Order: sequence, then C-alpha cells, then structure tokens
Amino acid sequence: MPAPDLVTAELTLTGRITTASNATFLGSIGDVVVVYKPIAGESPLWDFPHGTLAHREVAAYLVSQAFGWDVVPHTWLRDGPMGEGMVQLWQEQDPTQSAVDLVATDQVPETGWKHVLEGRDENGRMVALIHEDSPALRRMAVFDMVVNNADRKGDHILAMTDGHRHGVDHGLTFHRDHKLRTVLWGWLGEALTAEEQDGIDRISEGLHGGLGRNLAKLLSAEELTSLAARCTRLRLAGRFPAPSGEMSAVPWPLF
Repeated sequence: MPAPDLVTAELTLTGRITTASNATFLGSIGDVVVVYKPIAGESPLWDFPHGTLAHREVAAYLVSQAFGWDVVPHTWLRDGPMGEGMVQLWQEQDPTQSAVDLVATDQVPETGWKHVLEGRDENGRMVALIHEDSPALRRMAVFDMVVNNADRKGDHILAMTDGHRHGVDHGLTFHRDHKLRTVLWGWLGEALTAEEQDGIDRISEGLHGGLGRNLAKLLSAEELTSLAARCTRLRLAGRFPAPSGEMSAVPWPLF
C-alpha cells in the first residue's frame, strides 16, 4: 500500500500531550504517528502575535532543512480535527539517554559534558545544569541562535538511539527582538567550526532565494530582516555569543 498523503489523508487523534502549554495532540495519518498542534489551541502570549506559533514551527523546520543538519523533524501545516495547525512526525527517543541533566555539583563529569550554571534544588542541595559536549548538540545551539529560540528547554531535546539529537517545540522563535533563552550555553565564547559557519552562510544565501520566499509566507518582513541580521552578526563574531539583555538567559522551567 502507498504511504498516505500527509497533507490530505485523514488525521486521527489518539491522545493528548498534557504537559504542553498549548493544545498538543498525538495522532496518526494512516500508519504514520504525528504530533498535531492546532492554531485554535494556542494560548495568547504578550510578546508573540496570537495565532502564529504553528507558522513559526514550520519556519523552524525550513531553516533546519536549509542548514542540512536534520535538527527539526519533518513539520508542515495542514487541516485537522480542530482546524489548521502544525503537524510533525513523532520521534521515539531513547529513554536511556539524556543530552541535558541536573547533577550534584560534586558529580559533574570531567569530560564529555559542559557546565552551564549552578543553583539549589527544592531540598536546598547544590546542583549543576550540564549538557553533553557533542557535534549534534552544538549544531542545535547554532540553529537556536539563528532562529532566536526563546524556549530551548532540556525536554525539547530528543536523544535518539543512534546519537542524533532532534529539537522540538519551536513556536517561540523568529521574534524581531533578541529572545534567546536556552539551556545550551556550554560553548559560550568558543569559536564556530568551519561546518557551523558554512551552515550559517547557507541560511544567509537561502534568504535571497527559495528559503526566503517560503519563509515570507510564514513570518513578517521585520522578522525576516532580523533573521538575516542575526546570521550576519554571528558570522562576523565567529563564535558562540554570551547572554545579553535584561531577560533571563535560560527558560523556566529548565525541563
């Protein structure tokens, strides 16, 4: 049997993901398992235009594709049981792996991990936020800087069995103002690799072609101008930036 058309075939809901802040459902299109986020279920936000989060998720996928790093799973817009929304291929992560963790401050690994910050847990114990030091996670951090991700929580990083890392939940992206909030600050000040610089160049160049035309259907002209400016600043700096501005540099909760 041929694979169902992911845009027009029936989308059947099979459950609800109750931990999400917006209406988020698990569903299927034939045998294909998907996540469905209807625009009608988006909660109003003070700093993002209402009804735009699904479009930002699709825009994030398009930028991910242009990078060529497969950060964001296949994501598209389509109609569903609750109206138009974002649909994304479900990813079954490896429950034995974790790319981001909280550990006691005296148990931070000496190698293979990056230290982000320290604080006290609900019991008053000193803990450290750490994330793995891997090329896959570095690429995600570069992607987040480019799309201005305001909500890179630990649980928004899916650790796959083969070592790949997927990023999900990209509704809070592409704001015209600086909004970067992430748990992936471990490479602060480190130089971008040639591969990472080339990836940023692909986005800059793509904005003058097909990528730019497709993003213009999803984002405002002002947001596209800001996206281009972020790419330029990153290439000129040539390194991972430090947090800036008065807002928190990490999302809350962290996971």
